[in-house]
Amino acid sequence: MKHPKPKVVVSKCLGFKKCRYNGQTIPSHFVELLQDYVDYITVCPEEDIGLGTPRDPLRIGKRNEKLHMVQPATGDEVTEKMQKFTDDFLKKLDDVDGFIMKNRSPSCGINDVKIYHHLDEPTGSYRGKGFFGGQLKDYYPEAAIEDEGRLNNFKIREHFLTKLYSNARFRKINKKQQMKDLVKFHSQHKYLFLAYNEVAMREAGKIVANHEHKSEEEVFRSYKEKLQEILHKPPIYTANINMIQHAYGGISDKLSSREKKFFLRSIEEYRDERIPLSVLIQLLKSYAIRFDNEYLKNQIFLEPYPPDLMEITDSGKGRNY
Repeated sequence: MKHPKPKVVVSKCLGFKKCRYNGQTIPSHFVELLQDYVDYITVCPEEDIGLGTPRDPLRIGKRNEKLHMVQPATGDEVTEKMQKFTDDFLKKLDDVDGFIMKNRSPSCGINDVKIYHHLDEPTGSYRGKGFFGGQLKDYYPEAAIEDEGRLNNFKIREHFLTKLYSNARFRKINKKQQMKDLVKFHSQHKYLFLAYNEVAMREAGKIVANHEHKSEEEVFRSYKEKLQEILHKPPIYTANINMIQHAYGGISDKLSSREKKFFLRSIEEYRDERIPLSVLIQLLKSYAIRFDNEYLKNQIFLEPYPPDLMEITDSGKGRNY
């Protein structure tokens, strides 16, 4: 299966340049692994607003009930500079599919950033969003957005990659906006979307059917909004089982009774967390090839992103993290 190259904005300090406040870089295995399969756009908001490297750390906190970004060691306030850079940078981006940001950074962090209750009396804090990373969803609500720390979790990483490549595939057909391409896109993603959000998947199907005879532009715009809803959250394991059973139903009549028993037993092993979902998917893929089932072979859930990006390493947080 041929995969498109997504466009991904990534924090420059994640292995690209020694631009952290302490003059260091933080290599990320996942970012490095992904490099040959995406087009990266690097960014370091702190460096890009003119702060040197190394530099005194920045801090976010409240002053007069508003959030400010300051450099405590120098007393400099960079709130307006950072906001202007953020607006200018994000407005100029063209067709971006995802973001990978440095976690806990006061500029790039998308969550889990330390925010002080009082800048002038930093006695307490809470966790919130960075100045740059915290606005990504406002500009690109459909994008796959994560920080490099959370991507150590297999389930989160798998969802990120699935959403990233689904976005890239849709971006490709959205440029021409031909209905035949949208029909094919929805058909090939049917089982994947079934696992993610069955209700929204069926609503997307009605958009594609276009019984109201709307223009291609209206249909694609509505479908893009529905795609965002479908891919909002990763599927739960029971929804994955439902998807697997639907896919299995299209091939089961070709299997022997022993093969059927083995596959159904494998579903229960996945339910009990004794095997990963990938085992069931590989079995279905082998059946599709064996029986030359074109419909099943073309289903995106069998290979939602380049297989070389599949790594089973995990942070140990579990399937519900």
